[in-house]
Amino acid sequence: MEKLASKLRSIDFRPTGLVEKLSETLTEAILEGIFKEGDQLIEVDLQKQFGISRTPIRESFRVLEKKGLVEVVPRKGTFVKRIFPRDIEEHFPVRSVLEGLAAKQAYPNMNASTLEMMERALARMKVAAENGDAKNYWKQHILFHEIFIDSSGNRLLINLVKILRMQIMWYRLSYQYYQEDFKKSYRTHEEILGLFKNKNTDPAKLEAVVRNHIDEAVNKFMGYLDAQEKIEGPAEPVPFKRVRRMPIKKKFS
Repeated sequence: MEKLASKLRSIDFRPTGLVEKLSETLTEAILEGIFKEGDQLIEVDLQKQFGISRTPIRESFRVLEKKGLVEVVPRKGTFVKRIFPRDIEEHFPVRSVLEGLAAKQAYPNMNASTLEMMERALARMKVAAENGDAKNYWKQHILFHEIFIDSSGNRLLINLVKILRMQIMWYRLSYQYYQEDFKKSYRTHEEILGLFKNKNTDPAKLEAVVRNHIDEAVNKFMGYLDAQEKIEGPAEPVPFKRVRRMPIKKKFS
């Protein structure tokens, strides 16, 4: 027992609930445009808003930095990471190939239970589209893709795709994309599900449809960046915009 106690004392254990809640809250704030590209996340403002110490705030910043949501600039602060055209040009072709391969490998593994989960996600996407609810459409879209990615059974492929899908570029731009074009996106996912359900589908065709779905988004996202540049001006390599607004609903007890 004494040896065990000695080992336990060397373990750095800290409750993570508060950090997770704050990370989720800040992620939503970035996705919904409360914090925009280049905006600084100011520790003292977050302390006042949520009534918490600096420690969970700094830990949350590290979580967001790992996901590619923010950039920590030494002696300057933490800023919402900007997205550049090169990021899109490098990111999406890789994701397109990997998710297409995941769909191809998932096809022979599909069963009634998995297809039912995809059908439910698609049905919720339709309701969200009809209601103009970008946030819920986006969430169900993520679930739809994750179901067939996980069904590929290829652990390396699953991990690689999930790393790409965690990055802020995909999250923020896809959120913007689905606000603008629900119907086209829904029809594409309806086609993908139909191919999964058809026992005579050529897996190569399914792979091509998934790849094309992602490739088509590139021009849309590049257009979004061009529009943002016209509004905000050319992106600077280091952000300096200090923002003190904090219109985030308090989520902590």
